[in-house]
Amino acid sequence: MESKKFVYYFGGQKADGNRDMKELLGGKGANLAEMVNLGIPVPPGFTITTEVCGIYQRTKGLPQEVVEQVKANVRRVEADMGTKFGDVENPLLFSVRSGAAASMPGMMDTVLNLGMNKATAEAWIRRAPHLERFVYDSYRRFITMYADIVMQVGREDFEEAIGHMKEKRGTKFDTDLTAKDLKELTEEYLVLFQRKTGFPFPEDPMTQLFAAINAVFRSWGNPRAVVYRRLNNITGLLGTAVNVQAMVFGNINDRSATGVAFSRSPSTGENFFFGEYLVNAQGEDVVAGIRTPQQIGQSLSLRWAKGHGVSEEERRHRYPSMEETMPENYRLLCEIRAKLENHYRDMQDIEFTVQDGRLWMLQCRNGKRTIHAAVRVAIDMVREGLITKEEAVLRIDPLQVDHLMHPNIEPGAAKSNKPIGKGLAASPGAAVGQIVFDADSAKEWSARGKKVIMVRLETSPEDLAGMDAARGILTARGGMTSHAAVVARGMGKCCVSGCGDLVIKGKQFTLSGRVFREGDYITLDGSKGLIYAGQLKLQSPNLKGDFETILQWCREVKRLGVRANADTPNDATKARSFGAEGVGLCRTEHMFFEGSRIDAIREMILADTLEGRKAAIQKLLPVQRGDFLGIFRAMKGLPVTIRLLDPPLHEFVPHEDAAQAELAKKMNVSAEKIRNRVKSLHEMNPMLGHRGCRLGITYPEVYNMQVQAIMEAAVAVSKEGCKVVPEIMIPLVGKKEELTFTKQQAVKTAEETLAAAGQRVDYIVGTMIEVPRAAITADQIAEEADFFSLVPTI
Repeated sequence: MESKKFVYYFGGQKADGNRDMKELLGGKGANLAEMVNLGIPVPPGFTITTEVCGIYQRTKGLPQEVVEQVKANVRRVEADMGTKFGDVENPLLFSVRSGAAASMPGMMDTVLNLGMNKATAEAWIRRAPHLERFVYDSYRRFITMYADIVMQVGREDFEEAIGHMKEKRGTKFDTDLTAKDLKELTEEYLVLFQRKTGFPFPEDPMTQLFAAINAVFRSWGNPRAVVYRRLNNITGLLGTAVNVQAMVFGNINDRSATGVAFSRSPSTGENFFFGEYLVNAQGEDVVAGIRTPQQIGQSLSLRWAKGHGVSEEERRHRYPSMEETMPENYRLLCEIRAKLENHYRDMQDIEFTVQDGRLWMLQCRNGKRTIHAAVRVAIDMVREGLITKEEAVLRIDPLQVDHLMHPNIEPGAAKSNKPIGKGLAASPGAAVGQIVFDADSAKEWSARGKKVIMVRLETSPEDLAGMDAARGILTARGGMTSHAAVVARGMGKCCVSGCGDLVIKGKQFTLSGRVFREGDYITLDGSKGLIYAGQLKLQSPNLKGDFETILQWCREVKRLGVRANADTPNDATKARSFGAEGVGLCRTEHMFFEGSRIDAIREMILADTLEGRKAAIQKLLPVQRGDFLGIFRAMKGLPVTIRLLDPPLHEFVPHEDAAQAELAKKMNVSAEKIRNRVKSLHEMNPMLGHRGCRLGITYPEVYNMQVQAIMEAAVAVSKEGCKVVPEIMIPLVGKKEELTFTKQQAVKTAEETLAAAGQRVDYIVGTMIEVPRAAITADQIAEEADFFSLVPTI
């Protein structure tokens, strides 16, 4: 009986897999197979399926049949490449990369140059002495990655060693180190590896390979990958696949390069080929920001130079475009761009390497993009005939639409304040915040309610939680395809990357001759790549043009009506402008927290008598009525569902001693009385305690006031000639009797209000099904309710 297939080959002109096998082969493996099937040049290799990841997570090892299939596919790669894995004279080296079904850029682990050892390095140099520098550069990189990824001892000591070497030689870049320097560094790395791990560096390539495969499977559970999946709501995956692929080298000579490109701008969605590359480098160099990357296209290179104050002579000499230095490979890359975009019918993110003048594709995937770019790309592709309107609407992630709400710097503020620095416009929008220098501080300060800007030399996947907590990110290194740029765009965070003049030292940085310390305020303009000192005024974005087009297409293709959550007249106006067909939930308690209104609700809570409570609560009647007037007017005849007071009363009173003392003084009562009342309001489970309709039963005067405010506002707007459709919702009902009592109170108050006004306005009274008991007894509750609202908290 034939054993189950766990390993899928790709190479030559045929692959075992295809683009439809992402669940099994992961996104990277499926797309590598698809590119091979399309005739695109891809280094041969094989994919170990996501099923094996599941097995590994359970057993912490690889089944023997997987081991045998890996060895068999290694032989297939050897045949295609004409080299041999582990051979000293004609060595085959591998890259080992992760690749889940959902894209997780930078979150999991990669090992390059696998198969290098002392014997291989020495034989390679004997055969091609001119490649000595390349060989030791590849070897030292492999040792670092193997120590970090496989042995999990970190890379900091290795980075420190190369830093000392550059300092000793008086050089700035890794590329300035000579072959002799790199040989010395490699020997130092081998000693460092043994000291850090307690073992000599493994010489056997097959041992290296299986250790790396195990490490990539292990990385599925690393903290940064787990956090990324949680933040991006990635669930239900089997695990990661592992892609083992023949190495091609972008660091072999000056006719070699490596790069990352997008078929359209990932920031704006404009239809031009956007990308960066580095000559004589490996892929990690582009995203790590160790060197300033160059633009692939000449027009972008000219634009970049102008924006960074680089002269044309310096640009041509130090930062020429790929179009100028490698015109034939640039032309071929443009053809591949068009082929992939037409095939996948979506913006593509591609990685490539040029080895000694020959172009190889290492990856393609649907590109991460800002919401602004997503909208622009979707609309343009409809107009280009690539996709339909229905597909365009589905391409927009609803959760990302919130990113469109990001503010920008007010034009006047930008004009009157001179930027202190400039980097790359990595992710649009603007952010104001206090400076922090690490992820932990970002999380801690944000948890205390502070707005922070995280400033880093360069970000890494370990910074993910801090980036999530920060309002914006500023880095000294990195290009438009760096980790900071890609992740910030995906999060919808403002980001300025690659600010080369930024000098960070400990908990401070220097920029334009000024020193900024932790806690100082700065403002970032991620749309222009500018940094300002202090707090500049921000304004809401203009949501016209392309976004309006998408909303119109939504209205054309939708099948369900959509209402909005709106707690204020401003919210209602904005919701209406976006096409909301009413208000599905107006949370009246949010109105109580504005300005001095909370004083009235606190006075009601502290009152000892019914008369006292009524007097306090009546102070809220005019302000609640005003809010409802604004919401009804904004909705212009569309239905508005208003939820009466829901939260427990302890949410409205202060819990700190100082705040209680201040409230006591304001209310002219003793602090002891405040403390005792707050203590009496404490509940073990406030989510299911004295709240919702239970408050309405205990304190009917609260709900009566709210219903009166609703109906008075409805009458006033009705008299203006505008239809009003109030829907009064009683929260947290668990059984019919609760609704019966509160509805009777609401109807009585409503009718009395309408009678006093001499005006008829139709209204309905319903409830929210939000506790299990309500769901179980829904048939009985329905006998009293005019409508149900369902929420996902059951």
